[in-house]
Amino acid sequence: MTSLAPDALPAQQDRPSVTALRLSAFGAHRGADFPLGPLTLFAGPSGSGKSSALRAYEGLARLGGGAGVDEVFPDPAACVPDRARPDAQRRRGFRIGCTVTGPVGPVRLDLAVQAEPELRIVGERLTCDGHTLLETALRDPGRRVVQAAWHTAGATPVTRAPLPDDLLGTALLPLRVAGKTEGQRLVIAAAEQVVVALRSVFSCDPQPGRMRRPAPARADRLLSGCDNLAAVLWRTRAECGTRHALLVAAARAGCAGPVVDVLSEDLGNGTVRAVLDRGDGLRTPVDRLGDGELRYLALALVLLTGPRVLAVDPVAEVPEAFQTLTVIADGMDRSLDPRQLTELTGLAVRMCGRGHIRLAGAVGDGSWAAREHGAAVVDLGP
Repeated sequence: MTSLAPDALPAQQDRPSVTALRLSAFGAHRGADFPLGPLTLFAGPSGSGKSSALRAYEGLARLGGGAGVDEVFPDPAACVPDRARPDAQRRRGFRIGCTVTGPVGPVRLDLAVQAEPELRIVGERLTCDGHTLLETALRDPGRRVVQAAWHTAGATPVTRAPLPDDLLGTALLPLRVAGKTEGQRLVIAAAEQVVVALRSVFSCDPQPGRMRRPAPARADRLLSGCDNLAAVLWRTRAECGTRHALLVAAARAGCAGPVVDVLSEDLGNGTVRAVLDRGDGLRTPVDRLGDGELRYLALALVLLTGPRVLAVDPVAEVPEAFQTLTVIADGMDRSLDPRQLTELTGLAVRMCGRGHIRLAGAVGDGSWAAREHGAAVVDLGP
């Protein structure tokens, strides 16, 4: 990658970020266009589409990271809009997209995915400032490729070539486009902007049952289910005293009883366990904590750390300071009591306000978050 090198990036506010999610036809959603701010909460009752919206966002992120469409959507029929009927060729599918804002300006990515009879990406469009930079279409259903055309703006205005139908074409462009003309350089810059924003995503759903077990001491990059919380605490407590102090303060506000420290103990067999230091020599292993306390503690740790600690694959060619980590937290309020949810949302507002992290979460009721913290709430209720 070249166009998003440090000397080419503008100020902090122009870090590539997903600022809109489009669900043109996905699950229960049709023609939906959701704006995304630094902190966005999807709110509504069960079945309102909160989880499916975040699932589409995570799907785009994984495609941007180079995953195949079959890996990203293992049950594609569940993504097809409700009551969608197959066409004459028995084809059904779904359409999703996003807008990524950054140094190039707003860049739109839109995908058409065929779910049946075969899972494949049958159409993709990348646009910027009214110009179509990439467009793909399935011309021959018998071949596992799509015909792609990208903007050149040289002696030949458009370059055409086949691309695989199971991968995101936008993620392949930096390797396919020469970058010799102004048009080609715009295509590369726009594609890189989208890839940087999508790859810097960490989907987090803490699993208390697994968090209560000892963790291998060397597994110090936090997993999506936060199984290895103890190993990560061992690392972060030693590496950054300032952020660890913030975590301790958060634990004190959201956990029952006094909290002097949050740390890990070496069990002597290559594993560690997390404990709360209660003071006066008393320690409580986390396996004695409630589910809400464990989920609260894990989500607070995620908000206070960064991509080097989380099991996420950011773009190595772009320095961390020029990327924005996005956390996707489905069921963010699961098992949390009102006090814990209020404290966690306040922490999220503060951390997202610094520009290094963004959060897209799902909650049953988000009215209090908008009222008390100024968070952006997408109400999917009736």
